[in-house]
Amino acid sequence: MNSPFRGGWSRGAAAAVLLLVAAGHAWAVDPQINSLSPAGLQRGSQATLTIRGTGLANVQEILFYSPGFTVQKLEAPKDDTLVATLEVSPQAELGIHALRLRSRTGVSNLRVLTVGPFPAVAEVEPNSRPDQAQQVPLNVTVEGVVQAEDVDWFVVELEQGQRLNVEVEGLRIGTTFFDPLVSIHDAQGRELARSDDAPLLAQDCLCSVVAPQDGSYRIQLRDVTFGGSGAAVYRMHVGTFPRPTAVFPPGGRPGEKLTLHWIGDVAGEFTQEVTLPSDGRSEVAIVPRDGVQEAPSPNVLRVSDLAAATEVEPNHDPKSATPGPAAPVALQGVIAAPGDVDFFAFTARKGQQFDVRVYARRPLRSPLDAVLSIHNAQGGTLASNDDSGGPDSYLRFNVPADGTFLVSVTDQLARGGPDYIYRVEVIEVKPSLVIRLPERRQYVSTTLVIPQNNRNALMVAAQRQNFSGELALEFVGLPAGVTATVIPMPAGMQEVPVLFTAAADAPPAGALVGIVGRTTDPSLNVVGRLDQRTMLVRGQNNVDVWGHNADRMATVVAEPIPYSLEIVPPKAPLVRGGSLPLKVVARRAEGFKDPIALRMLYNPPGISSSGFVTIPPEQSEAVIPLTASGGAALGTWKVCVTGRSGAPSRGGPDEALRCSTQLADLTVAEPLHKLALSKVAVEQGRQVEFRVKVEKLRDFEGTATAELAGLPANTSSSPVEFTKDTSELVFKVSAAANARPGRYTSVVCVTRVPWEGEVVTYTQGGGELRVDAPLPAKASEKPAAKSEKSAAKK
Repeated sequence: MNSPFRGGWSRGAAAAVLLLVAAGHAWAVDPQINSLSPAGLQRGSQATLTIRGTGLANVQEILFYSPGFTVQKLEAPKDDTLVATLEVSPQAELGIHALRLRSRTGVSNLRVLTVGPFPAVAEVEPNSRPDQAQQVPLNVTVEGVVQAEDVDWFVVELEQGQRLNVEVEGLRIGTTFFDPLVSIHDAQGRELARSDDAPLLAQDCLCSVVAPQDGSYRIQLRDVTFGGSGAAVYRMHVGTFPRPTAVFPPGGRPGEKLTLHWIGDVAGEFTQEVTLPSDGRSEVAIVPRDGVQEAPSPNVLRVSDLAAATEVEPNHDPKSATPGPAAPVALQGVIAAPGDVDFFAFTARKGQQFDVRVYARRPLRSPLDAVLSIHNAQGGTLASNDDSGGPDSYLRFNVPADGTFLVSVTDQLARGGPDYIYRVEVIEVKPSLVIRLPERRQYVSTTLVIPQNNRNALMVAAQRQNFSGELALEFVGLPAGVTATVIPMPAGMQEVPVLFTAAADAPPAGALVGIVGRTTDPSLNVVGRLDQRTMLVRGQNNVDVWGHNADRMATVVAEPIPYSLEIVPPKAPLVRGGSLPLKVVARRAEGFKDPIALRMLYNPPGISSSGFVTIPPEQSEAVIPLTASGGAALGTWKVCVTGRSGAPSRGGPDEALRCSTQLADLTVAEPLHKLALSKVAVEQGRQVEFRVKVEKLRDFEGTATAELAGLPANTSSSPVEFTKDTSELVFKVSAAANARPGRYTSVVCVTRVPWEGEVVTYTQGGGELRVDAPLPAKASEKPAAKSEKSAAKK
């Protein structure tokens, strides 16, 4: 394959590369976002967003993962500051939105920005005591920060009977492990309500009261452990808006019109009419509206095409179970009081297999810690589960006979309440597929940057369930001028390499690219899409506390870099038990002399390679040694090598020029012969024949060489030659007088066979060499020896 620089560079590309080279160590830098200020914006407003970080001077675009944002202007007064003028649509969804930055040379980390319904009010210090409480109007969003041991106080005026809801965005802003606590106090300082870790809001909090009388009411906000830092920013929504903690029913069918009953608001329940979407989403965010105002963030409902049975009380034992239709079915209810147990009945046929899953904590944010059980018609327990692989319950049920079966749900700690809602989905086991992007750097979600007139590659993984078929991958929405070289993912593989090429005239651009996987067997007809998790806040032991799931891959066409890479396709196979040098050539732009670090993008099964191999400064090639185990997977594999030139990154932005080679064929084959090594002994100062039996498996042309390796110190042998007709190799092994006596089992035979101008290298072990000290001389021989010494002395 020719270099991607073939045919010469465009003038613009050449100029950009010359600038990079002239700058020396001014490497291509992925922009890095450290903070957003403010952390959220009001819907339907024009706002100024200040972004701080590194590598921001070259930012060209903000990539939003959701609609509703228009960038009017981008200005970078300094490399660590970017100022964006944004228009937030009146139709923008309330809640959390993700974004990245695209620069001329890369793409940033992911951060989130919240959108709320209210105007913002800045926290003003000092407000650390009740008598310093900052006066704020109702229905605003207070933006502030909790420093170490900081306590922020605010005061609002309420009329008797007026609702006050306080919802805090702290952890959900995704900047640090910030655990806020909020409380509401009357004019005399009595605490009326407090909240820490409201289930609806993860580790954020929600506090509500109805004013018992006219007057002033104070709000206290702090970290639950009196911690804090400059990164502990918050957005506190304060007002008379509705804030239910749950919704019922918790789900429905695509396109179904539902009357939602909002539960848990301090002023009482209310209803809202909605129509569920039919766009394939299994979860949908719905913002509560009471006809006057709306909540600052949504609740989540399940969307699945299942007939539903809603509990009818009493249903606390098998005899009073709420009847439901034949499975598959959705069963939904509320553990309304401590100790409550809900039973449902459904019918099924022998041989059916069902996945039975409770949806409560995820995604409904219910406080229920569900225990799920399946019973026969008489109430005998057939299966039970609590927290299977997550906060909710799941089990697989194989129907033993035709008939009626029962499902029961209760709380693991026998708790309950009006917002302890749940939905149990009993669905037939069927194939499913999720596409993943393996991390190249730990805790950093993978993105794709392709230099103009160059290539880059990454691995794409598939998470199959209940099937093992071959997959085809499709990339939807690639930037103009970018093509993807995709190979099928065999049934036994979980990852494959994908190569992306940007043409010389591909304009610098960014895109969020969808990845779709499909079974190639039309009888299976399984389709899966990308689900990429970005960890934003990590807890102890790097536990994922808060993050974002994206359905598209951030992809950028960047400025040209001053080199490209090419694998010299090997003609010789890599045989099991053998090794092969994989040669990589760099095409350097004039003036670019820096070292280039090379690494295999991945190793086929049973193949190993060195970590990094470097093309030295001013040189143009290097060799990556590959070795194959005795069980290496046979066949022809597409391999790829990635290159990096520049400063390595340590958790911050990448400061490197990156690209990859083409996808080249690597053939893994059986050895040309098998070897059987002998076990021999040799005395110090003597020589012995070491024989190796050769069993030919395939013919080859010409003369091959063989040598022994792994011999102990101060022993040696010379290589021998052989042909395809040789049945035995004979090595002369010499042991010096100072060779250390002992039994050595590390002897191997290495053969090198010529193959189309290259060499097939094979190594077989199992040999043994024992080094012995000479036996003592016999008694009858001693006088003679003494006589000889005397003669020699004279």
